[in-house]
Amino acid sequence: MLYWIFKIWSEAHLAGEGWAETFSVLRLLGYITVRAGMAAVISFGLTLAFGPRVIRKLISLKVGQPIRTADEVHKLAELHGGKAGTPTMGGILILGAVMAAVLICGNPLNPFVLVTSLVTLALGVLGFLDDYHKVAKKNSDGVSGRVKLVWQATVGLAAGIFLYTNQETSSYIFFSAKSGEQTASIASFSFPLLSFVIPIGILAIPLFMAILMGTSNAVNLTDGLDGLAIGVTITVAMAYALITYLAGTSPAAEYLHIYHHRSLAELSVLMLALVGAGMGFLWFNCHPAKVFMGDTGSLAIGGALGMTAICAKQEFLLVIIGAVFVMEALSVILQVGSFKLRGKRIFKMAPIHHHFELKGWNENQVIIRFWILSILFSLGGIALLKVI
Repeated sequence: MLYWIFKIWSEAHLAGEGWAETFSVLRLLGYITVRAGMAAVISFGLTLAFGPRVIRKLISLKVGQPIRTADEVHKLAELHGGKAGTPTMGGILILGAVMAAVLICGNPLNPFVLVTSLVTLALGVLGFLDDYHKVAKKNSDGVSGRVKLVWQATVGLAAGIFLYTNQETSSYIFFSAKSGEQTASIASFSFPLLSFVIPIGILAIPLFMAILMGTSNAVNLTDGLDGLAIGVTITVAMAYALITYLAGTSPAAEYLHIYHHRSLAELSVLMLALVGAGMGFLWFNCHPAKVFMGDTGSLAIGGALGMTAICAKQEFLLVIIGAVFVMEALSVILQVGSFKLRGKRIFKMAPIHHHFELKGWNENQVIIRFWILSILFSLGGIALLKVI
């Protein structure tokens, strides 16, 4: 909305209309930094304002989080037994605040904002169905893993096709060179600290599918302790808000030798809206949590972060900036692989945050230490922009 107000004011200003000079303060809406900051404030305010109502409604609907039994998780059941009945599906609050802030402060017709928003909503719907199945059956089983992967892959495929067929994004995503370079490379991907790229053309689409599947499931696996996933989300989203702004600003992109597209900066509005909503949700989700985001939030957030990394052409940098998410997912993969191949477990329990709990760290120690790691990884990823 604010974006269109600026467009109307700008046209009136060029036409020399008197009212445009009277309301010259509206020129500030032309700055993405202003609208992105406003998006963060608005999403934070909406989350705080509607949070208590949403929590009360979820409690009245009896959508409490099912906790796995002692037979399933042994000692962990004692540590988390008090969480039983805490309302889940709080991701609805995050999604609602983010989308409202984007509609108010951003340009929803921007192709990068549009595709990222649709991916976020599509995976949010999958998460909602998963949460609903868990609540309805009163156990930790939800939508089957196979259905999840098919849904995620289909969303990734649709997003890839959109980027390939859209005139504004196709040449940038699949045939662009880094700012300042003379030759174009086909669907080239940046490898941190390495100077080569892999030209794979339209075959980049399966990679996009894998990225979205990986990021959405990684955030989902991280969401196991009060405030852990949303805290890490805030730092990663802040990092990509900066990256998309820089990538959409020609002088900055040229100086850093990163991929540039003038429409990319608009994605920073969505990322800062996610930061604001995340901070607002953390208000209620910090230990002891009054509400959980559930798969409704975690799958959607993973999709938003993964899609933003794809749009910024900084996919592999997400491995560094989102290293906490990577650690969580990798711990599960290693645990399952080791048990199937050797009959032995590497960790006391996976995902790895439970391993540290069972080693004696209390919940707050695990959460805050993982937040610290996430901040360091995000700063390290930003520092690598110049050298990748």
